[in-house]
Amino acid sequence: MKGKFLLILGFIGAVSMICCQPGLAKERIVFGGGPAGGTFQVVANSIQVFKPIKAVKEFKVQAQSSGGSTENLRKTDAGRQQMSVVYSGHVYQGRHGLLSNDTQKYENVLAVAFLYGAPAQLVVRKDSGIKSTKDLVGKKVGVGNAGSGAFANCELFFKHMGVWDKIERNAMGYNDAAQAFGNNQLDAFWLFVGFPTGAVMMAAQTDHIDLVDLDTDAKSSGFYDKYPYFAKQIIPANTYNGVDYDTPSFQDSTLWVANSKVSDDIVYKMLALVFSDEGLAHMKSQKKTFKNMSVEHGADGIVTPLHPGAEKFWKEKGVL
Repeated sequence: MKGKFLLILGFIGAVSMICCQPGLAKERIVFGGGPAGGTFQVVANSIQVFKPIKAVKEFKVQAQSSGGSTENLRKTDAGRQQMSVVYSGHVYQGRHGLLSNDTQKYENVLAVAFLYGAPAQLVVRKDSGIKSTKDLVGKKVGVGNAGSGAFANCELFFKHMGVWDKIERNAMGYNDAAQAFGNNQLDAFWLFVGFPTGAVMMAAQTDHIDLVDLDTDAKSSGFYDKYPYFAKQIIPANTYNGVDYDTPSFQDSTLWVANSKVSDDIVYKMLALVFSDEGLAHMKSQKKTFKNMSVEHGADGIVTPLHPGAEKFWKEKGVL
């Protein structure tokens, strides 16, 4: 009996030693997305559920919702999220201490890949008479939820245009803004997201909507000269019901980023899986916004340092 007991103890000890050996436990990679239903969260969820990534033995990806771009920047810099989705402009501003009301420099956030372009979209009613950002003075406007990239970019652009302190600001998510717009509680609402997006489609079902030409405002005010990471983008005709003409706007690049302490091997391996033919097909099946994801454009819109694992991958692909 005693011998059997010692044998069991020995077996338990052996199993414990094996399980505690370095490298056998999966490393957890928390991937910051965004508000529920938003495209940022779709990115994080899509990568988490991709079967080849789930099958990797060295690490496990865990998607986590967040307030959006600027919150992801801060959490990734602090190491509370190992990877995230952040706008290129916020990575740039954060690295140089240029964020609104925040002079801290977030230098631990390194670019991994370009995902998609996110254009500004300002939704109004067709009979509103609002043809420019300056026409918003005195109006009730949905400006995105606090902590999100949409809110930060709205504040940046509206301050540049001189209207931020002249509107009645309502900080809320896209779907809530669309609902408030439909109930005539808002005169306009702002989005910074890939198109088509459900909130604008929802608004177009209940109202005759229009999109404001933001590119004209940006060009005439010197916005592109001051913020070089923004670029002109066209929202094509018929993207939304009733908007049967092209709408010029501007976009920022949506980036996959990582904390500088994430190992080069993990970043390289994740890129190799997501940007494989199978990985790109998977991403495109999750949302139309990802239709232009490709190896050829994997380093587009990046104006800040790359993670070494990403730099190795893109150099091997001939992109850099």
